[in-house]
Amino acid sequence: MLAKVLSSALIGIDAILVDVEVDLAPGLPAFATVGLPDGAVKESKDRVRAALKNSGYDFPARRITANLAPADIRKEGAAFDLPISIGILAATGVVAPTRLQDYTLLGELSLDGGLKEVRGALSMAVAAKRAGRAGIILPKENAPEAAVVEGLDVIGATTLSQVVEFLNNRGGIDPFRVDLQALFTSGCEYGEDFSEVKGQEHAKRALEVAASGGHNILMIGPPGSGKTMLARRIPTILPRMSFDEAIETTKVFSVSGLLEKERALLAVRPFRSPHHTISDVGLIGGGTTPKPGEVSLAHNGVLFLDELPEFKKNVLEVLRQPLEDGRVTISRSLTSLTYPSRVMLVAAMNPCPCGYLADPVHPCTCAPIAIHRYRSRISGPLLDRIDIHIEVPAVKYRDLADRGEAESSQEVARRVERSRVLQLERYHGTKIHCNAQMTPRFIKKHCELDAQGHRMLELVTDRLGFSARTYNRILKVARTIADLEGSGTIREEHIAEAIQYRSLDRKPA
Repeated sequence: MLAKVLSSALIGIDAILVDVEVDLAPGLPAFATVGLPDGAVKESKDRVRAALKNSGYDFPARRITANLAPADIRKEGAAFDLPISIGILAATGVVAPTRLQDYTLLGELSLDGGLKEVRGALSMAVAAKRAGRAGIILPKENAPEAAVVEGLDVIGATTLSQVVEFLNNRGGIDPFRVDLQALFTSGCEYGEDFSEVKGQEHAKRALEVAASGGHNILMIGPPGSGKTMLARRIPTILPRMSFDEAIETTKVFSVSGLLEKERALLAVRPFRSPHHTISDVGLIGGGTTPKPGEVSLAHNGVLFLDELPEFKKNVLEVLRQPLEDGRVTISRSLTSLTYPSRVMLVAAMNPCPCGYLADPVHPCTCAPIAIHRYRSRISGPLLDRIDIHIEVPAVKYRDLADRGEAESSQEVARRVERSRVLQLERYHGTKIHCNAQMTPRFIKKHCELDAQGHRMLELVTDRLGFSARTYNRILKVARTIADLEGSGTIREEHIAEAIQYRSLDRKPA
């Protein structure tokens, strides 16, 4: 007797449909699972046997073979418990085959027959919708995130017997519904605001420019100058996420098992701030069972690296590919997975090991060789991928004591949004979405300077010894500054401001 049940497996942040074929053959009782199952899938036979018996169903004393097709793709996790158990019940005639082909099934079984939540429900729901299935049956805890996919009946069940009754058309379970608009709107609020930052007007302006053009930024300043406070408020001035971006970001959190139960859809841009002791696998992703790293969890948002020189050198070097390509590829012997990693990198560091170089109040105790060794921990290739370097000095008392209301995030975000609209129109029909992603061909086409701008850039490039790569970075940032003013041409003042944001490239006098 043979039964076929539809399920799904994760590959990266996406999912594919899997045919779970269950065959009952005469012979000595045995249970074999084939089709490249991992350890958790192989152990499902014990959970399935106990769940069926404790739910009041007979477990057939036959030779059971469960095949997970396609067989050349590795299957991971416990989500195949439910489809395998339903396949056994369908093969013995307990479950009618009528509705089986209309639904994708997934869920982990507890020994008493209850359903436990699984990872990646949103990706699996998207795969079911794309394949034209009528609905998806999964644990009730996963129903809210799967219901984000419109046009798909999401059936949230709590027990195995409840699923059996539903498939036999004897017990109705109403499809889970969510109000997408309300869900998207309610999740768009941030807890921080730019108006809470006292002083630091130069740094705020640099962050506005960085947010407008999607530029990576490095802040250099003494301890307590507000670098972390500024970084945490960057998501509040970035353009609001589109629905597609929200879905893509939620997928990453869903497959990582980090999606909060009360938040079925992530509508705010993520902010990730890993500690400097993180490993390269923790930052980029991977492991025995590959999972997304911090750089992918920050997709469509901000990756903040505080105390940048304290990170291990090999950890910082693996950032180069995701910053350049917007994705991370993890290769293993059996598969190669790609995770998205389109992030805005925000880094912070002290000017020297003690943190008080050039501070007017605290004397610096670092030797020149120690300062050079400290700064050289950041490699040139990584520094080349950071468009803006700014100095964040200590906040003066009069700024701290000022009771005036500073500019809010909402006001800054409106200017950033207008600038991004100009950029989207400029790069319409290309793979570029913001000025930071411009290639040399686009720089030549869209970064037109007036005569005064040409003279200033030539003078400064020769005097300060800027490299060709720095020259391109200045043009990109100047293009963003011009967009903020609504100017089609890059003028002298735009170039002058962009040069101020390359403090680490200036040759010492």
